Amino acid sequence: MSTKTKINKSNTSTAKIFTCTVRTAAAKDAEAIYSLLLNYSDQELLLPRTIGEIYRAIPEFFVAEVDEQVIGCGALEVFTEELGEVRSLAVDPRFQGYQAGRALLDAIEDYAVQLGLRKMMALTYVDGFFHKYGYKTVEMTQLPEKVFRVCVKCPKFNRCDEIAVLKTLN
Repeated sequence: MSTKTKINKSNTSTAKIFTCTVRTAAAKDAEAIYSLLLNYSDQELLLPRTIGEIYRAIPEFFVAEVDEQVIGCGALEVFTEELGEVRSLAVDPRFQGYQAGRALLDAIEDYAVQLGLRKMMALTYVDGFFHKYGYKTVEMTQLPEKVFRVCVKCPKFNRCDEIAVLKTLN
């Protein structure tokens, strides 16, 4: 699966325009995904993932490329026949504001619909991004599939500071 999108910063008069390709990730992308996620986990904006975890999750990942350089990533984790999660959504800081995150989110949601999922959730520190695309803030208790399958293993379980968001897909 691959889509091409022109991405730009629409709020400036001297905007650069890039052609961004969003595609399913391949094993060759694992190091680039790891680097992107490490940048954000070092800032405590994402939970860290090991390179081994990324290799095992490659089938879940999408990447955004500009000139064959990975500039963003995101993954879909399926929890139930109805619920999926947007995970590890990150864009190279040099390309933030160019809509690459939106292009990745669209690809993840499109794939979720193909799989028959009806709801998408995310745990995030940037809930404003998700709110722009139809996600609503919810209590963590509304996501028992996530809490009891994944969160209980997290080192931040008893002091979680992420914001839970949820969207019903069309």
